Amino acid sequence: MGSFFDGSKAGPPYAGDPRMSGRGQGAAGSPPFLGLQTSSFADFLASHSPGLLPGRMMPGGSADPDPGTPGQGVRDLPHATTIIAAVCDRGVVLAGDRRATAGNMIAKRDVEKVFRSDEFSGMGYAGTGSVGIEFVRLFQVELEHYEKMEGRSLSLEGKANRLAWMVRGNLAAAMQGLIVVPLFVGYDEDTGHGRIFSYDVAGGPYEEQRFYSIGSGSLFARGALKKLYVDDMSPADAALACVQALYDAADDDSATGGPDLPRRIFPVIATITADGFRKLPEAEAAQIAEQVVRERLVRPDGPAAALRNG
Repeated sequence: MGSFFDGSKAGPPYAGDPRMSGRGQGAAGSPPFLGLQTSSFADFLASHSPGLLPGRMMPGGSADPDPGTPGQGVRDLPHATTIIAAVCDRGVVLAGDRRATAGNMIAKRDVEKVFRSDEFSGMGYAGTGSVGIEFVRLFQVELEHYEKMEGRSLSLEGKANRLAWMVRGNLAAAMQGLIVVPLFVGYDEDTGHGRIFSYDVAGGPYEEQRFYSIGSGSLFARGALKKLYVDDMSPADAALACVQALYDAADDDSATGGPDLPRRIFPVIATITADGFRKLPEAEAAQIAEQVVRERLVRPDGPAAALRNG
């Protein structure tokens, strides 16, 4: 069963097996609640309460409460913005800003968009905040449920494939404006390296090399990382480079929030290595953010990358 999620088997999960799809009929013609032997919690949930899945509760088939103002309801929902990931020495760093916007307004200044998926993986999201949080929570339960049912965890590639299947299930809602795009990262126990996977609204996944960013400020963040990133950086240096890139993104993108020293609001930073997922304490994140702000007071455009000749 894990072969589909590991990428070695094509087709939708549990195809042709009603028992494993979570839709087997009981004696009274209804699915037996305790008789569904499936490793997928999302599939189990779909058989009993499909409306609880992300993007499935669309009253009247539209995300817009007022037909006279198309898209107004979607624009008023808080949207998360910039997430950055960078591969480091034997691991990966994931960082996100804290701002959520609703149209041209700042909806929230201290949103968290970086989360632990399991011991060796994490994810961040950009897009509609409420749907993104549902994705995060469901994916966390999905990985826990699989491990309990199978007695082993999915491979990192299998986790990425599973998340892609969930993103694809939100396509109908995404077409109506409730778009969520995750950035999934993790430590690959088989290779001993960090890996990054990006997605589009139709699924994916696409493996990215070295570093990547999603969200409204991603263009500026990736441009900054092109100059700052060095292969085999330490986790501390990679975290510093990510915060520098977030600062540049906030400098050019109004939807991305930079370090807010007066309010003590700093980017969320996490490292995933052989030691597992570690979210940096607020004091460490503050130290990195304050270092970046101090350096920008001297050099507003940030550090320059040295040219290598010969």
